[in-house]
Amino acid sequence: MLETPEQSAAGRFDTVLIANRGEIAVRIQHACRELGLKTVAICSEADREAPYGSTADRFLCIGPSSAAKSYLNQDAILLAARLAGAGAIHPGYGFLSENAAFADAAEKAGLTFIGPTSSSIATMGDKISAKRAMMAAGVPCVPGPDTALPDDPDTIERIALEIGYPVIIKAAGGGGGRGMRVVPKADVLHEAIALTREEARKAFGSPSLYMEKFLEHPRHIEIQVICDDHGNAVWLGHRDCSMQRRHQKVVEEAPAAGIVPDIIQPVGMACVQACLQIGYRGVGTFEFLYEDGAFYFIEMNTRLQVEHPVTEMTSGVDIVQAQIRVAQGHVLDLNQGDVTCEGHSFECRINAEDPDSFLPSAGVVTHLALPTGPGIRVDTHIHAGYKVSPYYDSLIAKLIVHAPTRAEAMARMREALAGTEVEGISTNIPFLRALFEDGAFAQGETDIHYLEQWLKLRRAA
Repeated sequence: MLETPEQSAAGRFDTVLIANRGEIAVRIQHACRELGLKTVAICSEADREAPYGSTADRFLCIGPSSAAKSYLNQDAILLAARLAGAGAIHPGYGFLSENAAFADAAEKAGLTFIGPTSSSIATMGDKISAKRAMMAAGVPCVPGPDTALPDDPDTIERIALEIGYPVIIKAAGGGGGRGMRVVPKADVLHEAIALTREEARKAFGSPSLYMEKFLEHPRHIEIQVICDDHGNAVWLGHRDCSMQRRHQKVVEEAPAAGIVPDIIQPVGMACVQACLQIGYRGVGTFEFLYEDGAFYFIEMNTRLQVEHPVTEMTSGVDIVQAQIRVAQGHVLDLNQGDVTCEGHSFECRINAEDPDSFLPSAGVVTHLALPTGPGIRVDTHIHAGYKVSPYYDSLIAKLIVHAPTRAEAMARMREALAGTEVEGISTNIPFLRALFEDGAFAQGETDIHYLEQWLKLRRAA
């Protein structure tokens, strides 16, 4: 049998270009070095002094500070890979990590894209086709049709009535909490459709929308999967990412509290089956809403997640290394029976932002103290003297803890946050410290709307 271009490239690289920046660039670099691979780091002009540049085998500036002209510049990244002799590209998360056209361009250039194939990204990146694929695989989905909304107003009204108000309108190509709008009643439906179509067109290049039932008090639950090119796939437990502000995750934990194995097991296996049916390769995350004991699929992220460390801490699997190895063509070195998740883990996203207004804070880090000790991990790229740029996402570090129980993990996180000091810029650390003192959060009695409500009460006090 003739090899496809993807198969012929697999396993034949010894150098990886990391098409990203910040803490995830550091994380990928560590994984590559432990696997004996060379790394090529790239940067924009704003990131010329990035510390991971000095630890890479090659460090190339690919463009101006603007992400559009550097980290999103596909031609510049592919040229850098060719100049540096890289055989593979790791996209990290964000930027081009779920861009099917970029994955396709990398494949056609003879590079291994460390992620799914471009066809898998395209299928799962469109929320409508993803929902259709999940329904075919038996994965439970949020009530609503698996087709795009038509233009006809009467048909749209009929669909909304069949689902039942409240409904939520979503961009088919959306993500990151953008391109969605809740519609509580019929008299605001058409205005919401028009606004969301325009938002989707501007943000994602397509006005295509779909409609689903709006669940009023769900939790956000994720299932992590990893698959190889040899028909093997496993799921590595579950996470709760319900602590969100403006649809952006703030704190994540694994496992999700209070969900018994008998409920989650069939959902995890359905996710594995879905991956096998679409020929998925690499790591991926199935995102669900969970309410009243039922799971509802909302989307699949075809990349490494920001919150992957909590799953690494509980499963003992180095997800980034596994991701690289399956891209090399290796067979997964574990089966489902080998996966055992132990203890409890939390991750706090430490952002360079005002803890009250949440406005970004750029500047020089004049002092940095990070916690150490058993069960504590910090993923970061900053140091004393580091200049936080205004050009990119405000994430500067991830603080992760692990302990035998959820209560012990919460106590460990409180201590870790108390021992974290960042001066010279504002951070959300005071906000995180206050959140970990909240009683409802400590009891696991929260849904995806809880944090917004908690913040409103704090502002009113």
